[in-house]
Amino acid sequence: MLAIKILGPGCANCRKLEEIARQAAAALKVESEITKVTDMQQIIDYGVLRTPGLVINEKLVSSGRIPTPGNVVEWIKEAG
Repeated sequence: MLAIKILGPGCANCRKLEEIARQAAAALKVESEITKVTDMQQIIDYGVLRTPGLVINEKLVSSGRIPTPGNVVEWIKEAG
């Protein structure tokens, strides 16, 4: 099972990134657990200075932007 984390305060961009991550995991039929991390200290601990951030299996793959769905699909494939 993949562990996917959305890092951010819950803003519109964070919600959009969560939606993209859920769609990508569903498209690949990958079992995943998606969690939201809103605690700023935890977000900083991942090295994220600008949200939203995306972590897959404890590896930061994106921060400060909304990646394309294609990028997220590729990152999930690499992590799986």
